[in-house]
Amino acid sequence: MAPHMAEWDQKEIFPVETMRKAAQLGFGGIYVQPDVGGSGLSRLDTSIIFEALSTGCVSTTAYISIHNMCAWMIDSYGNKEQREKFCPDLCSMEKFASYCLTEPAVYVGWNCQPTRAVIFEDCAVPVANRLGEEGQGFNIAMKGLNGGRINIASCSLGAAHASVQLARDHLLVRKQFGETLSNNQFLQFKLAEMATKLVASRLLIREAAQALQEDRPDAVAICSMAKLFATDECFNICNQALQMHGGYGYLKDYAVQQFVRDIRVHQILEGTNEVMRMIISRNLLSES
Repeated sequence: MAPHMAEWDQKEIFPVETMRKAAQLGFGGIYVQPDVGGSGLSRLDTSIIFEALSTGCVSTTAYISIHNMCAWMIDSYGNKEQREKFCPDLCSMEKFASYCLTEPAVYVGWNCQPTRAVIFEDCAVPVANRLGEEGQGFNIAMKGLNGGRINIASCSLGAAHASVQLARDHLLVRKQFGETLSNNQFLQFKLAEMATKLVASRLLIREAAQALQEDRPDAVAICSMAKLFATDECFNICNQALQMHGGYGYLKDYAVQQFVRDIRVHQILEGTNEVMRMIISRNLLSES
């Protein structure tokens, strides 16, 4: 994905065939059960995959993460007929899934995925297409978001990882006053802080993934903590990497500006970081 990241962004291309190649590697239903075409991997495996893919293209990977969340909900809450009807085409990415969550007037989109308003008027949904029992929809949707928050936070890790590398490479070659920027102690310290916060974010996300996999009582709170901390800190890392590039960082020839733009929305979607604070504080205050 990396060689095409800038082109997909500038031309607003939704890279269907590339994603289907990813699906051939098992990335269309990473934590969907194998009997309907999924890879049957863990939440921890999933986090590692999304971090790696995001170093190539954040917004494409973020879409794949949402697609996986939708496929998992059908796999987990659908009956036998629904799982067999919908999951194989989703796991192969022959068909693409969307999670229609945000209310009107507040959605921010990435350039290379076609975020749109979806409007249903007088739309009768047959019972055969309903997941779970009547009234369970909200709970199912929220269950999906717990994993979605880890997924999107993992995408932030990839962007931050790539940005730290870009900043390091720039500091090693860019010269000012007769020496490379890598000899500037202030910038050395900044790079050290960026790398430290990246590793801290990664460890928190991995812990949250494990908590969700094990269905631990603290899973919802720690997933919210991971999403809050990692998306904030990883954005700061990418933003600092751009700053280190100086004026170059704002040019489309340099990938760091795209990482900054693509990662910013992660602080908003899958529940804003303000909502994450609400969930965490509510959990703390409700403890006996």
